[in-house]
Amino acid sequence: MRYGYWTPVFGGWLRNVPDEDMAATWEYTRDLTRNAERWGYDLTLIAELNLNDIKGIDQPALDAWSTAAALAALTETIELMVAVRPNFHHPALFAKAAANIDRIAGGRLALNVVSSWWADEARQYGLQFDQHDDRYARTSEWLRVVDGLWTEERFSFAGDFYRTEEAICAPKPLKRPIVYAGGESEKAKAMIAAQCDAYVMHGDPAAAIAPKIADMRARRAAAGGPPMQYGMAAYAIVRDSEAEAKRELERITTVAELPAGYANFDQWLSGTQLERELKLQEYAVSNRGLRPNLVGTPEQLKERIAEYEAAGLDLLLLQMSPQAEEMERFAAQVMGTA
Repeated sequence: MRYGYWTPVFGGWLRNVPDEDMAATWEYTRDLTRNAERWGYDLTLIAELNLNDIKGIDQPALDAWSTAAALAALTETIELMVAVRPNFHHPALFAKAAANIDRIAGGRLALNVVSSWWADEARQYGLQFDQHDDRYARTSEWLRVVDGLWTEERFSFAGDFYRTEEAICAPKPLKRPIVYAGGESEKAKAMIAAQCDAYVMHGDPAAAIAPKIADMRARRAAAGGPPMQYGMAAYAIVRDSEAEAKRELERITTVAELPAGYANFDQWLSGTQLERELKLQEYAVSNRGLRPNLVGTPEQLKERIAEYEAAGLDLLLLQMSPQAEEMERFAAQVMGTA
């Protein structure tokens, strides 16, 4: 299992807890990432939203790509998986900038391609927002342009969304960045199986993850591509006793009245084809992070992680709070690396 974590660009992951002692600042992110390398983490996912989806839209949120560029220069081993939304970035200009960041990082850049779901954010920034199937059609073209510029000396393309004429991208990335993507609709899975390198999922029990991986393996084989990697989001609570872990779970999921971070709840549900039975309590933590039940003693977490490995999962993308303290504890007690 590879262990990754979400960079806390929103100042935390708990919608019910206003201050998690992990401010959305460059200083906190810089120090956390350097420590994460020392603790043995393989990867960090840097989310891209201009509005704060966790603490409320008027709260600070770090920009993903300028943060990634700075981290590229200050780190040595950690893979930088940076989220990118095609409707926010012209692919030819993006390919140029991302290639430069990969060079700064010494070949450690990876993409998490996200077909945008937040209509209000796009409207606020004056950007195109496509309906569901069109979002994946745009993403497919976007990936073809980026990949073409990274692999060909000159690249021309004429599609429904983008055009290039003999475009040049030099220098190119040191190696082609891994492209991660997620989605549960038919359009999403077809596009990912054909054009991406890794499939990332929201949190679910191992029994639900296993058939998803089997389905994507079959799709990938039918598309004629090499084997894919598989990752999943999860929120982790590790304590010396199960009772302590459950008390922490109760603390973070108790909803007395809806705080600012819940403002986007109804829109999120209406704008996605993910399973709709998402409970309000689950929304206390993003990305269905509580469903994997990585809550308990180190031994319990190791057993559950082994179940995911048996299901074919390669990568855990972890959220914790407060992040620095809990990531160090997880690395020492579960990973055995800190």
